[in-house]
Parts: sequence; structure tokens; C-alpha cells
Amino acid sequence: MEITLTTPALLFPAISLLLLAYTNRFLALAGLIRSLKQRYATTQSHIVYGQIENLRTRLLLIRNMQAFGIASIFGCVFCMFVLFAGYETIGKYVFGLSLLLLLISLALALREIQISVNALTLELNDLEESAENSR
Repeated sequence: MEITLTTPALLFPAISLLLLAYTNRFLALAGLIRSLKQRYATTQSHIVYGQIENLRTRLLLIRNMQAFGIASIFGCVFCMFVLFAGYETIGKYVFGLSLLLLLISLALALREIQISVNALTLELNDLEESAENSR
């Protein structure tokens, strides 16, 4: 397979959009954690504390998603530099590593989404139980 200078550049828009999405998720979680912290300070609810612990896990996943995404784009830039220097074989390996880092970032994103959905399911179940008890 022949790899040119433009091959790694094709990933720039995709990785940039992914990092933007990851940052938006991070900012949303940060706001939610701050509001839950205030709610916990007044209620001392174990449910709120459990939500905060869940968000801590998600926050760590998002941090790692961002780190692997940044490493992937760094690898693409380094690959372009290596290809520019004329080392096509090394460039292929560096590009392959960049793709692997991007896959890891996406796998972490999938795990974070699963945790998020599980947390929302617990909230909905709690709401349903409250509604049934009030009848």
C-alpha cells in the first residue's frame, strides 16, 4: 500500500470533530457535577452521591478519550513529517499507530456512552418506582 502526505491529513477533520464532541461532553459533565455537589451538600442523599461517583468514572473515560484522540492527531502530524522526510515505511507504521490510537479513543467513547445510558436507565426506574408508590 502506498501512503502519501495527504493520507494522514484525511483524518484531521474527523479527529477534530471528535475532540470537539468529547470537550462538549466534558463541559456538560463538569456543570452537572457542580450542581450535584451543591445538591448533595444540602440533602446528603446517597443517590446523589452515587450519581457523582458515576460521573467521576465518566469524567476519567472522557479524559482518556481526549488523550488518545490527541495522541492520534499527533501521530498523524508526525506521520506527515516522516513521509515528508522520505521514510515511507516508518510513515506507514506511524499512521497505523495513529489509527490504533483513534480506535482506542472510540472504544472508550462507546464505554462512556454505555455508562451514561445505564445511569439514565437507573434514573428512569427510580422515577417509575416513585410514580407507582404514589398511586
